[in-house]
Amino acid sequence: MRSSLALIFRRALVLATLAFTLSVFSTAAEASPKGEAFIQNNIRQGLAILNNRSLSEEARKTQFANFLLTLTDMKRIGRYTLGQYRRGASPADVEAFENAFENYATSVYQSYFARYSGQTLKVIGSEPGSDATNEIVRTVLVDPNDRGGQQPPEVDFRVYFDEGAPRVLDFSYGGIWLAETERNDFTGFLGQNGGDIHALIQHLADLTRQFRQTAHQG
Repeated sequence: MRSSLALIFRRALVLATLAFTLSVFSTAAEASPKGEAFIQNNIRQGLAILNNRSLSEEARKTQFANFLLTLTDMKRIGRYTLGQYRRGASPADVEAFENAFENYATSVYQSYFARYSGQTLKVIGSEPGSDATNEIVRTVLVDPNDRGGQQPPEVDFRVYFDEGAPRVLDFSYGGIWLAETERNDFTGFLGQNGGDIHALIQHLADLTRQFRQTAHQG
């Protein structure tokens, strides 16, 4: 379970990091839909943090992680991943899980973003989401140093507009959506542990400490 959860989160949160560490960004010739404009505008802000050499590396990492968390509704994603177990949980347990989920996400951002800062993400279009409240922004991940001529992988972002400011609520790599994968993994874990949300919270806390120790050592 530990390696499975870590792999899922690493993949998803690295993708979020890549979305905001662009060295090149382009859009279609048409006027950008609001989801594309949201991604584009915030990339500029993210780049300003990453390129601010007046800050220490640790300060840049912290500011960048906090910036990303303002764009991604981690608490809402966390509630979704609990699946049917959320209905039987107390408000206090749900809140504790949301906090553990967000702390874990932040630790992964801080540990991994620098490793992928040379990548380029290129917007190739967008399409309607499941309903009028969301939009899927389609991008491709490009490595400027790749000379192999391989087809770049597609990374998609589901942007929601139903609760005020736009927020990213899901990521897809190669057609696999993160939130659904997390939901399956978490509910599987809870099913094996008698629905004990505290066990899942503790597991995420352990992983968070591991990532922070690794980042400190690096």
